Amino acid sequence: MDAAGKDAEILVLRHQLAVLRRQVVRPRFTWSDRALVALLAGLVPRERWRSFLVTPETILGWHRSLVRKRWIYPRRRPGRPTLPEETVELICRLARENPRWGYLRIVGELKKLGVTVSKTSVATVLGRHGLPPAPRRKGPSWTQFLSAQAQGIVATDFFHVDTVLLRRYYVLFVIEVDSRVVHVLGATTNPNGPWVTQVARNFASDLEDAGQRFRFLIRDRDAKFTKSFNEVFASIGIEQVRTPVRSPRANAYAERFVRTIRQECFDSLLVVSRPHLESVLAEYVQHYNHARPHRGLHLGQPIPRCVPPPPIDDGAVTRRDVLGGIIHEYERAA
Repeated sequence: MDAAGKDAEILVLRHQLAVLRRQVVRPRFTWSDRALVALLAGLVPRERWRSFLVTPETILGWHRSLVRKRWIYPRRRPGRPTLPEETVELICRLARENPRWGYLRIVGELKKLGVTVSKTSVATVLGRHGLPPAPRRKGPSWTQFLSAQAQGIVATDFFHVDTVLLRRYYVLFVIEVDSRVVHVLGATTNPNGPWVTQVARNFASDLEDAGQRFRFLIRDRDAKFTKSFNEVFASIGIEQVRTPVRSPRANAYAERFVRTIRQECFDSLLVVSRPHLESVLAEYVQHYNHARPHRGLHLGQPIPRCVPPPPIDDGAVTRRDVLGGIIHEYERAA
């Protein structure tokens, strides 16, 4: 390129540089850009550095920064070292599962497990995860409360079944919360006060004959549960607990049984009459109590069979049809 062409190119570049300076107050340079500019700055006389976008002081500052990083050795950040993630998760777990434990109690439990932390570290971890100190942490839920008191609790409720002729029957049942054993008290088209009281007396008599004692009966606020119904259970020492209004989860065990019997039985079966309904209920409850695995019982049965199952290699697997084949039960042949 001749001298005139170079001069023209320099003028164009200088004009473009002036335009960029009007538009960009502070340009951003990557480390590669800085290295290139610093290299070329050594080839350009210092009086010509005004052609750069940066000042000479900036270029010298880049060099001082590189020298500083070269000779500054890495040091540990001030303060205590952070806790391992496993320890943090364990602290949060202990706090959530034990809402009445304070900081020192958690420190003591961790010490038993071979983990040494301070009270301040526990407080910091809980604060960072939104867990307030005891006793202001969230108390037991309905599920936790019922699980702790399950051995002495029964729950009751109604559900209805419509026959082929569109006649509606109301079924009253009781479920033992601890064992999940279901008792069907009766079925009627008119669940009035005298009928409810009579089936309650029959159930109370069965409990006394079997030597079973319960402390609480969970029920909703249905008007079918009359004063005489309450007196029957009070006579055998059972206190009634009424669920809040429109809170089916407070009676979750009874509600879950209603869903189960509908899905597994009545959604696939047509009921003709009351005797047919009572027969279906008896057969299904027998299956529910003696053969159906339950998640809440670790896939066990409410009333396990007394005969132990034979070894795996002994006998073929046989099937027994329940309710005409709607439900199947399997066992090994003796």
